[in-house]
Amino acid sequence: MKEVSAGGVVFFEADHHIELLLIQDRCQRWTLPKGKQEEGETFAETALREIAEETGIEGTIVKPLDKVYYEYYHPSNGKIEKEVHYYLVKTTSKELKVQVSEINAAEWFSLEEAWERQKISGYDNNLLVIKMALEELGFNQFSQEE
Repeated sequence: MKEVSAGGVVFFEADHHIELLLIQDRCQRWTLPKGKQEEGETFAETALREIAEETGIEGTIVKPLDKVYYEYYHPSNGKIEKEVHYYLVKTTSKELKVQVSEINAAEWFSLEEAWERQKISGYDNNLLVIKMALEELGFNQFSQEE
C-alpha cells in the first residue's frame, strides 16, 4: 500500500531571529508537521492544510524543499510505502492551537534546539529536509553536521 503526505518546515522570523515549529507525534518524538493528501489537493495545499489542522498555524509556501520516502508497518494494513513532500513555510503568527487528537504537542524552537531535537528523534530523513530549509534561510553552519 502507498501513502502520500505533505508537510513543512515552518518558520517565524522577528527582529532577525528565526524559530522553527516542531510537533511531538504519538511516538513522543519531535518531528515536522505533515499529513495525508486528500483527493483533489495539490501537495502544497495538503502541506498548508495539515500544518493548520495540527497546530493552528497558517502560513505561505516559500518554496518546495524535498520529497522523502520510507516504509513502516501498520497493524491492519501491513507494509506502507510512504512518500512525503516537504515545503519551506513562513508564518506571521506564533499562536498555537494544537489539535490533540492528531499530535501530542507543538512548540517553537531556536534553530539550534530544533536541529538537536531532530538529531535525537530517530527520523533521519527529516534532518536532510531541515538542513535544506536552514540553508535556504541562510544558516549554513548546520550543513557540515550529520
